[in-house]
Amino acid sequence: MRRPPDTELPRAQPPEAPEPVSVSKVPTVAGGIPAIASSMKFALAAPGPVRGARLLLKMNQHDGFDCPGCAWPDPDGKRSMAEFCENGAKALAEEATAHTIGAAFFAAHSVKDLAEQSDHWLGQQGRLVEPLVLRPGATHYAPISWDEAFALVARELNALGSPDEAAFYTSGRTSNEAAFLYQLFVRQFGTNNLPDCSNMCHESSGTALSETLGIGKGTVKLDDFPKAQVIVVIGQNPGTNHPRMLTALQDAARAGAKLVSINPLPEAGLNRFKHPQEVLKLLGPGTALAHHWLQVRVNGDVPLLQLLGKMLLEANAIDRAFVDARTDGFEAYRANVMSRVDAELEELSGITRAELQPVAELLRTSERIIFCWAMGLTQHANAVGNIQEIVNLLLLRGSVGKPGAGACPVRGHSNVQGDRTMGIWERPKPEFLDALARVFQFEPPRKHGHDTVDTIRAMRDGNLKVFFALGGNFLSATPDTELTATALRRCTLTAHVSTKLNRAHLVHGETALILPCRGRTEIDVQQGGPQFVSVENSMGVVHASRGAVPPASEALKSEVDIVASLAQVTLGSRSRVDWRALTHDYDRIRDLIEQVIPGFERYNARVRQAGGFYLPNAAREGVFKTDIGKARFTVHPLPALKLEPGQLLMMTVRSHDQYNTTIYGLDDRYRGIRHGRRVVFLNAADIDALGLHAGQVVDLTSHFQGEARVAKRFVVVPYNIPKRCAATYFPEANVLVPLDHTAARSNTPASKSVVISVAPSVGEQPSGLLQSREP
Repeated sequence: MRRPPDTELPRAQPPEAPEPVSVSKVPTVAGGIPAIASSMKFALAAPGPVRGARLLLKMNQHDGFDCPGCAWPDPDGKRSMAEFCENGAKALAEEATAHTIGAAFFAAHSVKDLAEQSDHWLGQQGRLVEPLVLRPGATHYAPISWDEAFALVARELNALGSPDEAAFYTSGRTSNEAAFLYQLFVRQFGTNNLPDCSNMCHESSGTALSETLGIGKGTVKLDDFPKAQVIVVIGQNPGTNHPRMLTALQDAARAGAKLVSINPLPEAGLNRFKHPQEVLKLLGPGTALAHHWLQVRVNGDVPLLQLLGKMLLEANAIDRAFVDARTDGFEAYRANVMSRVDAELEELSGITRAELQPVAELLRTSERIIFCWAMGLTQHANAVGNIQEIVNLLLLRGSVGKPGAGACPVRGHSNVQGDRTMGIWERPKPEFLDALARVFQFEPPRKHGHDTVDTIRAMRDGNLKVFFALGGNFLSATPDTELTATALRRCTLTAHVSTKLNRAHLVHGETALILPCRGRTEIDVQQGGPQFVSVENSMGVVHASRGAVPPASEALKSEVDIVASLAQVTLGSRSRVDWRALTHDYDRIRDLIEQVIPGFERYNARVRQAGGFYLPNAAREGVFKTDIGKARFTVHPLPALKLEPGQLLMMTVRSHDQYNTTIYGLDDRYRGIRHGRRVVFLNAADIDALGLHAGQVVDLTSHFQGEARVAKRFVVVPYNIPKRCAATYFPEANVLVPLDHTAARSNTPASKSVVISVAPSVGEQPSGLLQSREP
């Protein structure tokens, strides 16, 4: 195929045209009337008021569907009539919109023209309703039948020199049933190339916890929160990313728990919270949450946690019976921490011993302690160390394996944890492969496959030719945007199972496919009758999810149907699986899962119970299934990072009108930002030192091993952020994240720890792109 010159290629990055941004005072309370208004605005507009209201009342209910957004758990027992949050309402509106796009839309818009639009515009066009193909040399997507689409993928896969020349990506939206069939198909095809979104978020958590506690999942339940004495939320912004978590924190605070926030940015959701359903309290001040906020420097967590551990050791705050009987490595941990010099720990963390003293006292006098975290910890080069230092503190106080205590990695997408349980992993355990071999009578591949970062490298190097994605927006979710785009363009085929148009469809291989699927909110009727799927939440509860409204189009297929059809056409007589029968009745899939994966005994019966069932979690019971049968203390060096004069350490964050790469709107209410995303948050002193001014348009350049990457035309916003630190939104700033800048052992992109410099954009005149407004 003739490749057009680079200037003719569709853009990989969002357009570089910042709008005038208005800023106001940062609010100090989350929830309340603004959250109610925002929820109703989104949920009742795009789907229509009747359809939207019906869906809201079914979201996260026992007989309804699981929220397509985050993985925060639902209450085990009785649930409120409105068991959703503001961002859940936005996710519902995004999926259940009444707008659709088909052949006429794509005939009117070339791929290159679509790439000139913003990510927000792309998502707002409507639901995809028919399969589409972009053939070699074509400029527009065109309709293709399902049978032709499956045959095209099968031909490309079967023509490869090796199964390892294909990769099969998975997003966290995929159900347990679809994920299990997907990994089965991929392994029967002959590869473990199963990258997924876990590789980019909580892979570091799974690595850290598996090594220290014997399980790669959290150890708490939802009902542990009101039993806790201390809850530490570190590297996480629940007000935007997991708003329903604020209810659990409110319950804990009202029960007497002391909350501690550790974060470079002030977060309204950890300051005060007005529960939208407490009508009589909406005009009051809200519930105070965090008693202490420690404004740690970006990637200052290891030194902060080590200083905290040192203070506890000096106070002899050790659960000696627990440490002696059930842990290993304590003396090495003690020696490492006690050798640290306070001044160095204070400098690296940005927190003084005096500021830390009240928190150390809380931990010293408490035994029921929960630590919660998210990507503020998992996306650094030393991410695994970040999390294992948390485990060190929990072990020191004996705060694992008892009510009201433990580790709580707060997962992102709604079934990202379930996908991993179902076998979506490039490094499968031998026991899992042995079970597949026994049940399905084939020999699965044993060689480890590619994770997300290695998949990009393999495509770039020409070693991977077919890329298939079950959900997600791979291009915008991954680091090093331009390099990733180059890698995708070297494929012979890129194919995406999707509900909405996104930028990943516009940067493609020689041939590209879009395969539209039904969403979580939609009724799924197969030959065997109405079907439901199941998901696993952040705390290991597996429960049912049933769609509530008809599909946007009768032409849409379910993810299960798409995977099974593709497997049947691709594998043919090489597979003994009756893929078509599994599509007809999802109970048959769950019967197979039960035979392969421990903890799913009586799956079909238990998943039909209200609220589902908990998977086994030995660490939650105080049993640590490491190779030595004990929990492990670990030793970690301090982060080694030297900033040159004029350089800053940047982290990427979400806005409040965003979930992962899906842009619901252009506001960030809890940071006082309206109508803008290309902004860079800087300390006022750094703005002065760099000779910049508020509202100035600047270019950001990242520096890594002699390489430079540039993101153009960002608006400077003064903000309460530590000196020599910066924050930007993703995916706009993903272009600055080097592909090879990853976490040790987990290989997660270090998107929260990027060295940058800031300079005025060339040719930009002083402008009023920053406007103050009243809150």
